[in-house]
Amino acid sequence: MSKILVLGGAGYIGSHTVYELMDEGFEVVIADNLETGHRCAVHPDAKLYVGDIRDRAFLDGIFKIEKIDAVVHFAAYSLVGESMTDPLKYYANNVGGTQVLLSSMVANRVPKVVFSSSAATYGEPERIPILESDPTEPTNTYGGTKLAMEQMFKWTSLAHGIKYTSLRYFNACGAHPSGHIGEDHNPETHLIPIVLQAANGTRADIKVFGTDYKTKDGTCVRDYVHVCDLAQAHVKALRYLLAGGENDVFNLGNGVGFSVNEVIKAAEEVVGHEIPTVISSRRAGDPAVLVASSDKAKTVLGWEPHYESIYTILETAWKWHRAHPNGFDEDR
Repeated sequence: MSKILVLGGAGYIGSHTVYELMDEGFEVVIADNLETGHRCAVHPDAKLYVGDIRDRAFLDGIFKIEKIDAVVHFAAYSLVGESMTDPLKYYANNVGGTQVLLSSMVANRVPKVVFSSSAATYGEPERIPILESDPTEPTNTYGGTKLAMEQMFKWTSLAHGIKYTSLRYFNACGAHPSGHIGEDHNPETHLIPIVLQAANGTRADIKVFGTDYKTKDGTCVRDYVHVCDLAQAHVKALRYLLAGGENDVFNLGNGVGFSVNEVIKAAEEVVGHEIPTVISSRRAGDPAVLVASSDKAKTVLGWEPHYESIYTILETAWKWHRAHPNGFDEDR
């Protein structure tokens, strides 16, 4: 049985990936500083180490104790707006933390890593759907740090032989069908949980940031991919590396774009009532359209998304938000 270290395994996508790994028979160790993650989201059968990936001694200690076979790396700041106002915070944590991680992996001979990257590496795309070979010109600091992290894996692999996959995914959404874990950020910046918070009364309204984009209804269009489908993709990428796969980059998305207004209307159908909206100005760094081509992941990794309907995605998220209107009830 392979032992996997999941960095950021108490976070949204990380916790769902841990559940998927455990279901498929992997032994899982989690490292998380719980700054944005939740202890309640940690799988009960996974071992949790509380600490920061910028702490080299912390990582060295885990690698010496646990004899890790591969790493899945989710540990990064991810708020686009904040990344534009405090870019150095994002470089220090995302890029600096990854440098410390790779130094520790090299020293402790940990050979493989699956990296949680982002469609934000592309910036404003030249064409839709986006291919992995398309230019990477980030329009925000967050995307810039993710691209820098990808490049760090590339050059470290060339020098030290560490094998990696980078998974560039689009808008993660939804919740585990069990309802035990779901999306809970503070502050919350993702569209679907904000819409559902407005639906259940824990938020006054949903702000629509810009209605003058060159899209079908003037609002931003995104590719929404269910968090459990993303979790499954990380497992498949891990199996690919463990079986001897080479370094590669994969897009993960449904290949279908929904506008902000379309998501709100679909959510109203799911919850059964109108959701209050307020029109606001554009946010800095938001591309008009981001939709993925995931053909490469389907061909090479054998990945297939199971939650393709925006209504099904919203139903799983609504189940979580109804049961947890205030998110995880815990101290972080």
